[in-house]
Amino acid sequence: MLTEKELDEFAEYMQSGAMEQDFKDGCENDRFYLLNLLEKFMDVAELADETATKLIFKGSLSAMFPEKKPEGDVQQ
Repeated sequence: MLTEKELDEFAEYMQSGAMEQDFKDGCENDRFYLLNLLEKFMDVAELADETATKLIFKGSLSAMFPEKKPEGDVQQ
């Protein structure tokens, strides 16, 4: 599993311009690797967005509609 620190380091790698420089300086295999890495990262980011939406929606839905007690279990 990825850690938050690793994600921060990857973000810094992209933001700092180091990835762009590696791409410019790299051979064809290095460029292919970096492009594949970015494509995979975008796929995972999309999955993360979908998962977060499901988790948030599921949590909101259960808060909006608390579990009902069976009809025979009515307290007076």
